[in-house]
Amino acid sequence: MKLLLHVCCAPCSTYTLSRLREQNIDVSGYFYNPNIHPYREFRKRLATLRDFAREKDFPLELETEYGLTEYLRKVVFHEKERCMICYDMRLEKTAQQAVKSGADAFSSTLLYSKYQNHKAIKQIGGKMAEKYGVEFYYDDFREGWQEGIDRAIAMDLYRQPYCGCIYSEQERYDKKLQKKLRRERKS
Repeated sequence: MKLLLHVCCAPCSTYTLSRLREQNIDVSGYFYNPNIHPYREFRKRLATLRDFAREKDFPLELETEYGLTEYLRKVVFHEKERCMICYDMRLEKTAQQAVKSGADAFSSTLLYSKYQNHKAIKQIGGKMAEKYGVEFYYDDFREGWQEGIDRAIAMDLYRQPYCGCIYSEQERYDKKLQKKLRRERKS
């Protein structure tokens, strides 16, 4: 099987790529992530992924245009559905690219993360498969969560502290701030 794998970052690719290769799947990557903010973060993830791809002989197609404006136009005033909108954007573009590149199927490293909604990803992937006539390959890569982290650390890959979007960045730091303020109030 020839598979196009949507890639959100290098660390999420470590386990996913090896697992797919162990199954004798001919896998190439596709980087399309208009949600990533700020621009410096986008560039860091892209550079790390390029290094990883070179080291692992992982064919990669890159969308290097910073797509934050497109992403924000779709999610502003729909923040509660932002993850579904984001999955939809990225999986649709990946399905289109899979057809264009002659792949038999497409999938995503989003399926590696224990923080992502697998049910929604699977449903949206199925919808895009039907729409574009290319199979969506579902695999629950979460079982390799720790192994992937260990590999990323061993390879000294840049590991981001949040999913990528401005909202998840805010939530992450708001939680840290709230914890700090609670501790300060108690002392």
